[in-house]
Amino acid sequence: MVENRFVGMKSRGVYETPGGTILYKAHRAVESITMDREVMLARDQMSPKIAQLIYSGFWYSPEMELMMDFVRKTQENVTGTARIRLYRGNCDVVGRRAPKSLYDEKISTFEADRGVYQQSDAGAFIKLNALRLRVRKNAGFFDL
Repeated sequence: MVENRFVGMKSRGVYETPGGTILYKAHRAVESITMDREVMLARDQMSPKIAQLIYSGFWYSPEMELMMDFVRKTQENVTGTARIRLYRGNCDVVGRRAPKSLYDEKISTFEADRGVYQQSDAGAFIKLNALRLRVRKNAGFFDL
């Protein structure tokens, strides 16, 4: 790869971390069932800045301290097991389980009426979420 170094030059480098790749995939698999969607999004948006700070040597900066406090908080309920299959250079998640999983089969089904999700609620939800688009249309931004 060609890197943009902190001091302003470009350099070439080769990085291989097969063990890190396996751990990363396994950890993300457990996170996928134990972390809230919006928390994951915020964490993913912050990751490039954290990587930049580490790369630039600012591990002990105040901004890094704040970001790491956030990351630690996101990881409080991330505990569980991921099964990984390694085959011909690929690393695939084939299973995961967690004692604090947010996945609940009784809630996530759209087939049975369990009193949690009513399909009739979708219309109002869609209409409410589209309000900003209708306002934009009414202001003359585009024609539908």
